[in-house]
Amino acid sequence: MLECGMLEQDRRALRRRSAVLCKDLVVDELLIQSLQAENILTESMAETIMAEQTSHKRSWRLLLLLPKRGPRAFSSFCSALQETDQQHLQDLLLRSPEKDGKETAVEIIQPEEEPEGNAGRVLKSTTERKRETSSVDREEENEVSSTSSGPVQASDSSLRSESPFRGLSPVREEDRKTERQMTKKRDEQMDRFGDSSLPFPTQEEVAAKRARTRAETMEFSLDADSPISTPVLPCTADFYLSHCQQSYRVNSSPRGFVLVISNVTFDPCAAPDLDPRKGGEVDDEVLRKVFTELDYVVTVHRDLTAQGMRMCIENFCRRPDHRTMDSCVVCLLSHGVEGAIYGTDGQLLQLDWVFESFDNAHCPLLQNKPKMFFIQACRGEEMDCGVEQIDGPPRTCSPSCEQRDAGREGQGDANSRQREDMGRPRIKLPQRSDMICGFASLKGTAAMRNTKRGSWFIQELNRTLRLHAKDTHLADIMVQVNGRIKEREGYAPGTAHHRCKEMSEFTSSLCKDLYLFPKYQPQY
Repeated sequence: MLECGMLEQDRRALRRRSAVLCKDLVVDELLIQSLQAENILTESMAETIMAEQTSHKRSWRLLLLLPKRGPRAFSSFCSALQETDQQHLQDLLLRSPEKDGKETAVEIIQPEEEPEGNAGRVLKSTTERKRETSSVDREEENEVSSTSSGPVQASDSSLRSESPFRGLSPVREEDRKTERQMTKKRDEQMDRFGDSSLPFPTQEEVAAKRARTRAETMEFSLDADSPISTPVLPCTADFYLSHCQQSYRVNSSPRGFVLVISNVTFDPCAAPDLDPRKGGEVDDEVLRKVFTELDYVVTVHRDLTAQGMRMCIENFCRRPDHRTMDSCVVCLLSHGVEGAIYGTDGQLLQLDWVFESFDNAHCPLLQNKPKMFFIQACRGEEMDCGVEQIDGPPRTCSPSCEQRDAGREGQGDANSRQREDMGRPRIKLPQRSDMICGFASLKGTAAMRNTKRGSWFIQELNRTLRLHAKDTHLADIMVQVNGRIKEREGYAPGTAHHRCKEMSEFTSSLCKDLYLFPKYQPQY
């Protein structure tokens, strides 16, 4: 039977899981664009959804529209969940009620008493849940405990917290009768909202937005949801054994040390033009979690002056225990310009000095070991507004590189062989090698940052490391990050940031493939 264009069984699945979806669903520009590509949502519908100011409200608005968007809406929605790393919600929707166990979960949506004339006020959602470890809340608890000992930001932090209802008794017949009565009452009261079987958004007090300053536009802030965190997928023994000989040695435990410097709040007296980097604290927590899962020892420093950053980096370079580690990582997150980042005092730290601190002369304990750098900062003030692609297949070819000094290199090889014959002198290294650095934006352009979900670059780096580090070397991971960033588009109707773009890039002097071999420890 069709109702509003969607199969009744699909409507029931949405209705049955509506409370969980409103709580956990991440409705961002990627999910919306996926539904638009399938012609499930129109442009005006997408704008209406994204105009909502909270995660809960965006989810609710989308769930109201889906049942009315035809028989393909449900399958397209499930596909969009998979594409946006929300597989657990897709699995939940596709799971039949019989598999939920004998004690069926019944979701009861109750309208909260509210003053007259405030019909859009809070609806309190209470849920009687089954006692089974397969429940969504427990799956999420297990995932959190397996990834980090620290707190996890699982939903929009501005929403009122919802405590899980666990250990309740099975549903009784009188409860079902009560539910039917309340459902009828709710339908009568909220008929004007459309499909009233779905939860209603929580109303919040939202502070009025002030005008953005010129300095703040150096790293544009776009509202979105909290980051998705799925466990890092493990490397297999077969993959390690087949690739370890042709790649950098990365099997120490821990793999190495990670230094994260994240400047979020700036001195209003010393740096009045540098606004707080809202969402920056999400980035450093995301980096801490993902590299901890990759078996690194992570140290996070927040809100350092330029001199404080310099001292922190110098101390990190001099750590004697680099000797027993196979790699290191440095992440710098702040406001910035081309070639430098700001300290909280408004002074600049030159990135070339940072790279020099880790070169073969200044950091001998890391010679021939991979050194990874990730820079989340603007490299200019220009916003990338993007260009319209012409008809035809996309062209992303870049010019090939030429070895102009091949003859000279050959002569050098001959000289080297001659010297070896004369006494085999000690091998010399270039001043700087075995480094890879990812930049959030291109030279002269600004980087994009979500106030709740963190920056685009760190989001995609986190996602790609978690899903693909198991069998992909880091240079290819950075290529995949570039591809994901290229597809992203700002969604802020009515502002200059609407449909804005960003393009990340990386530079590399790596001499081998760099695999991180997550969660694999060779047995000797």
